[in-house]
Amino acid sequence: MERFRGKKVLIVGIGKTGFKLINFFNRLECEIRVTDIKPIFDLNKPVKKLKKIKPAVHMTFGEHRDEDFLESDVVVYSSSVDPGLAQLELARQNGVQVYSEFALGNLLCRKPIIAVCGSYGRSTVAHMVGFTLRRDGKNIFVGGTSDTPFIEYAMQPNIEEIDYVIVEVSAVQMRSLKDFHPKMVIFTNISETYPAEHFTSMGDFMETKLSIVKSLSAGDKLICNFDKLANNTFFRNANCQTFWYSRKSFVSMGVMDEVQGTHFHERRIHSNINFHSEFIVKDMRIIGQNNRENLLAAVTACKALDASDEAIQTCVEKFPGIPHRLEFLMEKNGVCFYNDSKAESMPNLCESLKSFKNNVILIAGGKDNEEIEFEPFNDDVINNTRVVVLVGECKERMNRALQEHPQTFIVGSFEESVLLAYQKSRTGDTILLSPGNPATDFFRDYEERGNYFKKLVYQL
Repeated sequence: MERFRGKKVLIVGIGKTGFKLINFFNRLECEIRVTDIKPIFDLNKPVKKLKKIKPAVHMTFGEHRDEDFLESDVVVYSSSVDPGLAQLELARQNGVQVYSEFALGNLLCRKPIIAVCGSYGRSTVAHMVGFTLRRDGKNIFVGGTSDTPFIEYAMQPNIEEIDYVIVEVSAVQMRSLKDFHPKMVIFTNISETYPAEHFTSMGDFMETKLSIVKSLSAGDKLICNFDKLANNTFFRNANCQTFWYSRKSFVSMGVMDEVQGTHFHERRIHSNINFHSEFIVKDMRIIGQNNRENLLAAVTACKALDASDEAIQTCVEKFPGIPHRLEFLMEKNGVCFYNDSKAESMPNLCESLKSFKNNVILIAGGKDNEEIEFEPFNDDVINNTRVVVLVGECKERMNRALQEHPQTFIVGSFEESVLLAYQKSRTGDTILLSPGNPATDFFRDYEERGNYFKKLVYQL
């Protein structure tokens, strides 16, 4: 880290990651400038926050000036910035050190890295593995997102005591990333679509996404989803120790002697890595098919890392989920509370509802966006809920769409929605906040809404 002390640093992109980078370089007494292509009137809140930072941060908005890049010693850009940006290329050609935020974190990391890849499920798997290893007494850093970027690892007070660094790695972060060699890669799945704003074709996306597996050597470990990736010869022929996981039974599929890993058989999780283990699943807090698949990935990784069976069983029973994504909060008088504030679309809401088998009291609503249509999702909501409580700007439109539902209530405030839901509940019910709409009618974002929901629930 000392190599950057006192340098002139340019940070490209002023989102959450940008402020974490400012914090990092401020500790090293650097001269900091930020630049963002967005005009200043679109960055009102970040600019106010920037003006409070001491020493003062220089700012350029609405354009990227060549001189800002050329006069810097170090340029660091966030994952949303195109690594082929003309000014970044100009800086490289003129000897300026240029890093993505993720590449900078990797450069400063001296601990074994566990990389969690895939199109979805990364956050849950990463936190499950971290949860389990901590139960075994390990010091763990989990990051790689905009909320906890990789660079935060370098700011940990106990950095020398950390045993493993677990990072989520997207294909976007893999662009132009060199010398990245994790000791373990967990690959959950591969989407059939790709972010067209970052990649020129599906082939470009796939080549970038799979490049991390090419970096693995014989002593490294690869954890793969058998149900989604077993037919891919690229994973079958990886040059490392490969372990598989499946929601199906290796016994019934006839691959028990072919593959090493973890599977679900006779109502238990079985793993044959290092030694045979069985894990009881009847008391799990997490719900939903995707989360159970994520759990199998985490169990496989932890077994490959030789975590204790006791720690893994604790994860199976106690892991609450990650904040705002079908997060278990508590049980009160036989009623369970789940926070799914991140479900800001109707497809996400309906997917969450299908995760529950018992009676659901749904709290939904939020900012009214007329582009969101509610009618196509009527059947899913009606068939999977006992009571619906609507709140927010869109509550009237949602109510009209759900007019066939036998118990729909409209309330005037978020506080009322939680109280009414609890009043209508009975033993065995689940109260689920899954809005299906953006939070920006009452709240800054889904996180603020989810945190307020938790506060209200804990006060009941």
